[in-house]
Amino acid sequence: MKILVVGGGAREHALCWSLARGSEVGEIYCAPGNPGIAEVADCLPVASNEIVELADIAEKLRIDLTVVGPELPLSLGIADEFAKRELPIFGPSRLAAQIETSKVFAKEFFSRHEIPTARSAVCGSTGEARAAIDRFGYPVVLKADGLAGGKGVLTVDSAAEADKALALFFDERVFGAAGDRVIVEEFLRGEEASFLAICDGEFALALPTARDYKKVYDGDRGPNTGGMGGHSPAGVLDAEGSSRVLREIMWPALRGLAAEGRPFRGVLYAGLMVTDLGPKVLEFNARFGDPETEVILPRIVSDLAAVLAAATARGELEAFSPLEVKAEVCAGVVLCSAGYPGVSVGGKVISGLTEAARVPGVELFHAHTEQEGDRLFAAGGRVIVVTATAPSLADALGRAYEAANRIDFDGKHFRRDIGSAGLRARI
Repeated sequence: MKILVVGGGAREHALCWSLARGSEVGEIYCAPGNPGIAEVADCLPVASNEIVELADIAEKLRIDLTVVGPELPLSLGIADEFAKRELPIFGPSRLAAQIETSKVFAKEFFSRHEIPTARSAVCGSTGEARAAIDRFGYPVVLKADGLAGGKGVLTVDSAAEADKALALFFDERVFGAAGDRVIVEEFLRGEEASFLAICDGEFALALPTARDYKKVYDGDRGPNTGGMGGHSPAGVLDAEGSSRVLREIMWPALRGLAAEGRPFRGVLYAGLMVTDLGPKVLEFNARFGDPETEVILPRIVSDLAAVLAAATARGELEAFSPLEVKAEVCAGVVLCSAGYPGVSVGGKVISGLTEAARVPGVELFHAHTEQEGDRLFAAGGRVIVVTATAPSLADALGRAYEAANRIDFDGKHFRRDIGSAGLRARI
């Protein structure tokens, strides 16, 4: 089997690493890839948003399965382009991906299909947003309608904070067109969890649960990021809770998308708040999460390539249910450049990777790195995700942090309290 993975971050590194273990897998290509991915796949110098060129490559190389990592090519219709050419691809159509690319669409979809979520209002101006905030009270959540790289969600606790946040959306337009409409949403209290399922349009195959930590600083302080670390399992959803998520959220979403002419084939990812009244959806994503993928895939024993190939063929996915999963826990810590999630500085030499990889159970997934000769550089933003697998969360975190401390580059920043929620749950 020849596989093409689209993307070039730590999520795609984890995908290539996991897919390479498939019994029928021969060649793996990744576009554009990164230096870490180059160790397990042939990297192609094609950006993930060049969907026509990617389809041309898949045709030329006779790719048996293309796996899409990031949300941007999905929003541009990469799955539709591949479908026109009858090229197998794991990823939803542009219409199905709207469950992620438009939070307004998602909220209205939740209402139509009675999927539990927070009360909200869609606002197109500062005045409308202030009126909605007055109705919901503080704290309150503001969300950009469109894609914002995981950074378009702000929680505000006062009128002064709300004024600053609304200025970002409507006056300074820091989120561009993604912030033309803003969702004002009631603040839900509980524990967060990520629930991902592989879908073939009709059947949903649950992946292990995960929890990620979005804020840039310890104690869940500072701005939202694309994710500063995580662990699997989440620790707040037992078998009964996971069954409830499938029954009340995932299956209604899958059936609803199909009924509306948007059959979903790919990874359907529900970001949840587990409240006293049960799980409620914070958002849906239409692809593998990041950094959730990096802590989920090391626990998967089943042949991922075979599973994803089955998901592209109607009626074959159910044969893999349930997935075979290690009982061990996996934890991940993101090393990022100074300034992230704002403007961050790249070009810093990375050292210590060989020493870090010697820690038992550790895997290093490259996010934004660059290679020049025999030197590796941090390219800004999230740089490396350090993951570790162990019998308990405490042991996995100990290994991950030991490895993280062995890696060095100027301006390195990472949270030192990843796993705090999981430790409270005694994973």
